Amino acid sequence: MPNPKRKHTPHRRDCRRSANSKLDAPNSSKCSNCGAAKMPHKVCPECGFYKGVLIVPKKVKKAQKSENAQEEAQAK
Repeated sequence: MPNPKRKHTPHRRDCRRSANSKLDAPNSSKCSNCGAAKMPHKVCPECGFYKGVLIVPKKVKKAQKSENAQEEAQAK
């Protein structure tokens, strides 16, 4: 097996390696419910819908629930 006669510089080595390490951006599609960018064939991380059907209901924090209850009580 042939061996190199001289050592390759780190710059030359790293340039060769970096040419193969570039990644493409993943494909994304638009959510039909909220319009956010999401991965195709996956549930929308923003609203939890898939093909117009609610799959994962979003959780509401307790602090927000109490604020909503207070606002409803004041409106009545």
